[in-house]
Formats: sequence, structure tokens, C-alpha cells
Amino acid sequence: MYSRRDFAKFAIAAASSSVAFGKPDSNVKGVRIGAQSYSFRSLPLDEAIKAMSDVGLSYVELWQGHVEPKDRDEIKKWRTASSSLDQMKEVRRKFNNAGIRIYAMNYSFNQNHTDEEVLHGMEMAKLLGTKIITASSKVDQSKRLNDLASKAGVKVAMHNHSNLKDPNEFATIESFSKAMEGNPNIAINLDIGHFTAANLDPVEYLKKHHDRIVTLHIKDRKKDQGANVPFGEGDTPIKACLEVLKANKSWGIPAMIEYEYKGVDPITEVRKCYEYCKKQLA
Repeated sequence: MYSRRDFAKFAIAAASSSVAFGKPDSNVKGVRIGAQSYSFRSLPLDEAIKAMSDVGLSYVELWQGHVEPKDRDEIKKWRTASSSLDQMKEVRRKFNNAGIRIYAMNYSFNQNHTDEEVLHGMEMAKLLGTKIITASSKVDQSKRLNDLASKAGVKVAMHNHSNLKDPNEFATIESFSKAMEGNPNIAINLDIGHFTAANLDPVEYLKKHHDRIVTLHIKDRKKDQGANVPFGEGDTPIKACLEVLKANKSWGIPAMIEYEYKGVDPITEVRKCYEYCKKQLA
């Protein structure tokens, strides 16, 4: 079983993957605020990096859609190609040059990924400078991913949604518990917006299970499966969650903005989200 200290080591390694002077610093009152690069899904990678830098963010959870081929026929080859490993080195260099630390790689392994493809993806993450992978996966994949993560020396943090009807989905406290039981390499990527939409309390869960949570996704949703809305307009206790992180800096848990509501454009909206988070921490 891994302790909070062990998880913190992964976090520190990710945060220290690059050092860039005179670059953005989005460490606010001791809370590392970044973005899931899915927030900039309408932009190609280079433009997304520039957008994050312009907003002032220095931490990122890199969405697989920003690095994998757009052609579905090419994705299968890419998952085990040596060229994809070389690609990750170049991607890391680009983020380093922008002063943005790749905290985690978002790679959603599922039952269609072979063990070889999973292990290759884990190697890609390490070449990006992180040993933390976030994944929208299924509960029944937990044991397999745990064992492969143990072999690769990484963590796989499961991302929750709000689908309460399917017990194989990560949406309930029980689903997280089932996935982690006996699987020390399985962690949690807690999406506080989806957790709220499922009528669960992310503040209480964060306090109780911080030792297995490696990152938060920050978004605002209404309860009872409500819609994604601009920050401050929903029921998600964003301020309370950020205050918990502020009061417990040693946990090393970052807050990643994930822009999903309908807005003007990703740069404008992520900037608003970032300013909102800073205001809550003031």
C-alpha cells in the first residue's frame, strides 16, 4: 500500500520535470492550479501550449487527444510505435520551453487496449516527465491496470463521471473503493463537478481520501445530473475544495481546470476560470 508520502513523491517529480525562469507560475497560495488540456480541445497542441502560457498556467494534465493521430486507422499503430515515444520527448520539450510542467498524462485505457499498448502508453507518460496517468476507464479494468502500472512504475488515477446507472462506471464512492481494494497502483482523479452532479460531497471525500487522490478536476455543475455551467453558477463547492488544498499543501494535490460549459472561446473561458480560482484563494 502506498502512503500519502509516496503519492507526493510522484507529484513532486511531475512538478519538477522542467525549470523555466521568467515563465508562468500558477502556484496560488500554495495551491498548484493548472488545466486539463482537453479544455483547449479545439486548438492543436502548439496553440494550446501558447494559450495556457498566455493565461498564466504552469501546470497541465495532457489530454491524449492532443498527441494521438486524428486518423482512427493510425491510432492502433501509434499505440505501440517507437515513433510515438520520440514524439513524447518532443512534446515534453515544447512544454518545458513554455515553462509548463506536465503533471499527468490523460490516457484512457479501456478493454480494447492490449497489455502491450497499455505498457507503451505508460512509457510515453514517463517520457513526458510524469509517472501519473489519469484515465476515464471502467471498474473491471482496475486489477489489470494496477498490475501493469506496478510493472511500469506508474500510477493510474481513475476519473469519475456522473453515470450512476452503470456499476462499471466510476461515479460512486463504492466504485472507487472497489477499484482500489488490493490495487495500490490505482489512485483517484476526482472530478468535483461530476461528483456534485451525482449528489455526492467532494469536500468530505477529499478530506477522507486525500491519500489516494492525486489530482482534482475543477468544473462547476448543478446537482441532480445538472449541466456544466460557468464557475460560480453551479452547486460545486469549488471554493471549499480549494481551501482544503490550501490548508493542506503537503498533500501535493493540484487543481486542474477543465472547461466544458458553453462559452466564448477556450482562452477567454479558461482565463475566467483561473481568475475565479485565484479569487477563491485570496
